[in-house]
Amino acid sequence: MTALTTPPRDAATGKPSVTAPPAERRTRRRFSPWHLVLAPIAIVFAIPFVQMFITSVTPESEINTYPPRILPSHITFDGFAKLFSESNILLWLGNTVIVSTVAVLSHLVLCSLAGYGFARLKFRGKTMGFLMIVATIMIPTQLLMIPTYILFSRIGLIDSLGAAIVPWLASAFGIFLMRQFFLSLPAELEEAALIDGCTRLQVFFRVILPLAKPALATLAIFTLLGSWNDLVWPLIAINNDQAFTLQLGITNFQGARRTDWALLMAGNVVATLPLIVFFLFAQKQFVATMTFSGLKG
Repeated sequence: MTALTTPPRDAATGKPSVTAPPAERRTRRRFSPWHLVLAPIAIVFAIPFVQMFITSVTPESEINTYPPRILPSHITFDGFAKLFSESNILLWLGNTVIVSTVAVLSHLVLCSLAGYGFARLKFRGKTMGFLMIVATIMIPTQLLMIPTYILFSRIGLIDSLGAAIVPWLASAFGIFLMRQFFLSLPAELEEAALIDGCTRLQVFFRVILPLAKPALATLAIFTLLGSWNDLVWPLIAINNDQAFTLQLGITNFQGARRTDWALLMAGNVVATLPLIVFFLFAQKQFVATMTFSGLKG
């Protein structure tokens, strides 16, 4: 017979004592020799952003002094005051948000649909059509600007926000990226869903897209960065101040004879700050995106 074990009792009260479960150990990040390499690199990459902010709060009389000063004698926000009082920076920021939002959403929808069609559907000319789309990546953007400008002029998109939106609705890179990811998924998942009675679109939206989150995140981040920082095409297609994007508006701060560097750097701070905040909140997704693009690219 096995003896029954009684729980230990508290010495003061005589009641059975309840032992608390062991506390969960906090995961500590171990030191790696790579930190000694990555930390100086991170500091080097951060120097331009720090210098940009310092210049934006430096008095104009001290910006062009020689030898240059590392830190200003006093901080002033005259550059930001001029930025918000003498320019339509908030309008330009709103236009850029609209362009980037439409670009990301349209890329996620159109490129994923096209990539899935080229990866799974069978139709005539599929291989040739895909090769023609991929071949457009090798065409320099400068060669496409004149015919694109003529086309947009005939349909009435010049000097409007649509001129900056339409080129970002889809891209050959996005179609290629999504097709390569869909090819890596096992076809048995789709076959099982089709046997259960799902249509092809139901398979795509209910089965395939939930599995494609890494590829969709990669495409969204690359599209956001590209559309947010796009300058060359809006510089050619938009002359209306009300339709300026953020990068295009800031470019106009540079004069032929004199440049107000405090105003220019203040505009760059406003243009860069949303991306930095976005990175701080989504840095884990950024790391996963870089890992995915490195493996699949």
